[in-house]
Amino acid sequence: MVRTKFEKEMDRLHLELIEMGSFVETAIDDSIKAFKNNDLDLCKTIIENDKQANDMEKRIESRCLWLIVREQPIASDLRKITTALKMITDMERIGDHAVDIAELVIRITDENTFADSIHIPQMSAVAIEMVRNAVTAYVNYDLPLAHATEAKDDIVDEYFNLIKHELVEIFKDQPQNMDNAIDFLLIAKYLERIADHAVNICEWVHFSQTGEHKNTLIF
Repeated sequence: MVRTKFEKEMDRLHLELIEMGSFVETAIDDSIKAFKNNDLDLCKTIIENDKQANDMEKRIESRCLWLIVREQPIASDLRKITTALKMITDMERIGDHAVDIAELVIRITDENTFADSIHIPQMSAVAIEMVRNAVTAYVNYDLPLAHATEAKDDIVDEYFNLIKHELVEIFKDQPQNMDNAIDFLLIAKYLERIADHAVNICEWVHFSQTGEHKNTLIF
């Protein structure tokens, strides 16, 4: 069977989405590695590389618009392209949050402050998995995976609340470390937002398959 030009272009779109998803996953992972190891050079690399995510967003956006104008897709194909346009906005913001975390790591004044914290890396592992699975769900038209990924947001929220309470207790014992405690809390908050964007992507996956959307976007 001869594959149409449209099918080939959709394959390219999927590959570019996978590439962007992998890029932002790596950015999040690196930001947490920098956090654990107080690696300021890695932080600077994350910040410098952010332009690549912006470039990917623009390239995918251009491909989507080209497909809409030239191919005039209808029904499910149009929903898939519309979903891709929405997804790249969330992925770009995920990359921005990885940069936000890197900037906070640079700002933390004492590399030994809360060095025994394990919950932020654990929280990040769930958030990264959610991003990866959200993109996979779109590419593989896997609605059950999208729904399962959405459900993991509760785990991230539990980690955030746990970290918040721990930092309150640490601050009581170490009031001199208030600034660092606030930065730690912000890192956890950015991870929570990353998970929210992954949920947002999953809701668009649901739309691409069913034509229905909950209209709960994260900005």
